[in-house]
Amino acid sequence: MKKALLFLSLCCLVLACTAPRNGYYVCAYVWPSCHDDSLAHRWLWPDGEGEWEVIRKGNPRFEGHYQPRLPLLGYGLDDDPAVVEQWIQTALRYGVNTFIYDWYWYNAPDGYSGPYLEDALDKGFLGAPSNRKMNFYLMYANHDVKYSYWNYHKWGADADSLLFNPRVGMEDWKKIVDRVITKYFPLPNYVKIDGCPVFAMFNADIFKQGFSSDEEAAAAMDYFRAEVKKAGFPGLHIQLTPGGGSDPSPAKQEKMKGNIDLLGISSIAFYNMGGFDCDYLTHCENAVRMRNNTDAAYDIPLFPTVSIGWDDSPRFPHKGAQDVTRFHNTPEVFRNYLQVAKAYADARRDTQPPFVMINAWNEWVEGSYLLPDKLNGYGYLEAVRDVFGK
Repeated sequence: MKKALLFLSLCCLVLACTAPRNGYYVCAYVWPSCHDDSLAHRWLWPDGEGEWEVIRKGNPRFEGHYQPRLPLLGYGLDDDPAVVEQWIQTALRYGVNTFIYDWYWYNAPDGYSGPYLEDALDKGFLGAPSNRKMNFYLMYANHDVKYSYWNYHKWGADADSLLFNPRVGMEDWKKIVDRVITKYFPLPNYVKIDGCPVFAMFNADIFKQGFSSDEEAAAAMDYFRAEVKKAGFPGLHIQLTPGGGSDPSPAKQEKMKGNIDLLGISSIAFYNMGGFDCDYLTHCENAVRMRNNTDAAYDIPLFPTVSIGWDDSPRFPHKGAQDVTRFHNTPEVFRNYLQVAKAYADARRDTQPPFVMINAWNEWVEGSYLLPDKLNGYGYLEAVRDVFGK
């Protein structure tokens, strides 16, 4: 049985007060890379359109390979309120009601330390006229960035040297805490569970590495909770959002348990569940098995994630057919596994809120997106609508 059953039941009751009309929090991760961020302009994408610069250069690596990906709505910049207004209207029309924005704080080689790609949220989403109709929350994407990772056209094959470092000590952590509490948590459409703002975090190990000991890392998270309460909230809901490779080994499970206990993690929601397989059916079967194993391993809620597919070849010149999801990768199969995720959420309504995660809204460079393209049209969005309703 999940621990804190009473707490989770209260979560469901509170969520019911503001739950979307289709009865589920249908969440899509947003990768906010397609605008002219000043740090990215200096180090990654100088053309002024963010990662569209790399996406446009995608090239076929084998017969029938769909590259470059062609967005049906055009190459809009994600810090443009008009573009994001179209996103919101489209998302709500097809049953997606929550955006989870990847949110960054990096240390760069030129001495910069601060937020990265934030204008997509601040100017694009929060500037869109209908933004209050869409729920949102932050996923603190604290992962390393090597020089070649986000633009090998600029940096060549340097996959070892660190470009952006996400590790922060207490001084920067206090700035992060103040920033998210002040700018985002008070907004009425910021997702809260039992009144507690949800703050997702990608990598617990990297978070701990910013501090001199596990005890200091735990104290930093306690500081976050205390500041949230000072701001008038009953508490903080920390969600661990790992990358989501294959089933973790027993040793990795024990390590994750240690992080959950140390940092007071409240829930788990993988970013990309199921690892990788060229056959989308195999990927989804792996995801279901991983979901069930993870659910049994931990005493906190696990929210189901359904990924659309995988093709990050535009980022890596060496990748080919063996690295691309190319079999059974269709909206119809995606719809079937959304049904499986919905059944999982339904079976746990008494103990956890009905969240379903989708990777992703706009991961064009990784071949995982709900937004319409010139191959499938609105097929993936129609699958969401068929399962969850408008």
